[in-house]
Amino acid sequence: MPACGPASPPPRCGPEAVRVVTAEEIDRALTWPDLIGALEEAFRGDVVAPPRHHHEIDRPGGHATLLLMPAWTGAGAPRPMLGVKVVTVFPENAAVSLPSVLGTYLLLDGASGLPLMALDGTRLTLWRTAAASALAASRLARPQARRMAMVGAGALAPFLIRAHAAVRPIGPVALWNHRPERAVSVAAQLRAEGLDVTAVSDLDTAVREADLVSCATLSSVPLVRGAWLKDGAHLDLVGAFNLSMREADDEALTRARVYVDTPHALTEGGDVALAMRSGALAREAVQGDLAALTRGTSPGRGSESEITVFKSVGASLEDLAAAVLVARRLAA
Repeated sequence: MPACGPASPPPRCGPEAVRVVTAEEIDRALTWPDLIGALEEAFRGDVVAPPRHHHEIDRPGGHATLLLMPAWTGAGAPRPMLGVKVVTVFPENAAVSLPSVLGTYLLLDGASGLPLMALDGTRLTLWRTAAASALAASRLARPQARRMAMVGAGALAPFLIRAHAAVRPIGPVALWNHRPERAVSVAAQLRAEGLDVTAVSDLDTAVREADLVSCATLSSVPLVRGAWLKDGAHLDLVGAFNLSMREADDEALTRARVYVDTPHALTEGGDVALAMRSGALAREAVQGDLAALTRGTSPGRGSESEITVFKSVGASLEDLAAAVLVARRLAA
């Protein structure tokens, strides 16, 4: 860690001090309890997170997306920090064995603007996205929630399963994917880690039996039906990051107490934003966001039988909190 890192005062330093942090280093630096705690602290604290810049890019194989996500600590922070994530989403990449989502995170000193670290933004996103869902589930899923249905077997699925297992006694997990062979492969990987995960082909049954349902797909049509959700279930909607995508139908939302990660989920992303646009879901039906949940200004789950929904579209303060935590761990 260079002398100008987050764990020390900001001396003179230049671009040559920028450290490149790999995915493997991020994996070694982070744990679920620490990251979930860092996100909770960030949502409770003073972090400025402007709306993300969202640009659609036409490509011969279909649309791609460029996202720019800045955030910085407030003026009163003892060690001001600044960061921005650059993310690309190219759905057609899967056809050529490349990740659909790629990104880089640039962490800077908030007092001087000097760059400190360039982190693997793809891996950082996987960690912080799953941690945000787990933070929400710690307030919304029933404490005894065990059976989980994971909808989608992309890069996020293992992270979501691990993160939810850090806050609830998860197991067994039914893993469904539109390409079954991918679900089989990921389930085998997770079983090798000691997690009770089985690939399934019947999504209807998996959802009906689940205490916690997590969705991380690029689907353009609803996959989870509200009629399938049992009393007391918690539905975690992570995919559907734009208005052309959808993971759950209107009934899943209207049957539930609905929460979002940030107010941006009311206008960006599918599911909640689309249901509000169509009039199926009233604005008043959205009970709060992660800031309200962590600060206690929104009560969270109201009863054992209540169905809850959490919709995330991603928050730049999550990236900043995760990057600062990585920097601190690497400096230790």
